[in-house]
Amino acid sequence: MPTASKLFAAFGMALVAFLSAEIFKPHMPAGTQFGAFSPLSAIIGIVCGWRILGPATGEGWWPSANAGLRASLGALALALVLFSTEEMLVQAVRKYYDTPTEAIMGLIGIAAEIVQRMLAADFLLVLLGGGMLAGVLSEWAGRRWR
Repeated sequence: MPTASKLFAAFGMALVAFLSAEIFKPHMPAGTQFGAFSPLSAIIGIVCGWRILGPATGEGWWPSANAGLRASLGALALALVLFSTEEMLVQAVRKYYDTPTEAIMGLIGIAAEIVQRMLAADFLLVLLGGGMLAGVLSEWAGRRWR
């Protein structure tokens, strides 16, 4: 059921995911083609905000901030799986892998490389701090419009 806290959670996490994607771009190698990376990240943020953060509000400020962290990490995991799989499929179409096992191992390698690049302080600050702020904003909306 739609509620104000779910709406604010979805909007807040979309903003956090979009800004995190924009901050992540300079950490990738020069010449990387991003396509719809930021808008797709925002859509992932909307889903995680609505499904993870929105229902978890109403327990208090700290639990909502914690739920925001959980939603941020959920969005991060979902984005990592989706974008790593997409890159592996692009490489598979280019005949980079000989067997399906090599493709799966390539997927793990791509994900590991992306995780290494995600360990930048600015990216983590926006992702985790923004998630907590989205949680507090969602709690505020839930209290304001019960």
